[in-house]
Amino acid sequence: MAFGLKREELRNWKRKVQSGEIAFITHYWVDDRFPNMKTVTKVGCSDIDKLIQWGKKHGLNPKWIHRDEKYPHYDLIGSFQVEILKAEGRLNQLDRFKNRF
Repeated sequence: MAFGLKREELRNWKRKVQSGEIAFITHYWVDDRFPNMKTVTKVGCSDIDKLIQWGKKHGLNPKWIHRDEKYPHYDLIGSFQVEILKAEGRLNQLDRFKNRF
């Protein structure tokens, strides 16, 4: 279950993904399979080849792509999330959640 997003943030992410940009969005997340994870970052791009190349740069397996018809994306959690956001200069994606979980 996802929460902690503003509607406009989600619209912007979807627009960027559909236009072929590598787009990031972070939100609160609850999944019983990962009880210690409180946030997820979705990194999407409608250009699958571009998304695969981006993922390879960060050691991500293309099999991990959620091949949603409109919004293909990787889900980043845990250490992958922090390391990749740091490498991409996007730790601000997590800042707003830092003291809330």
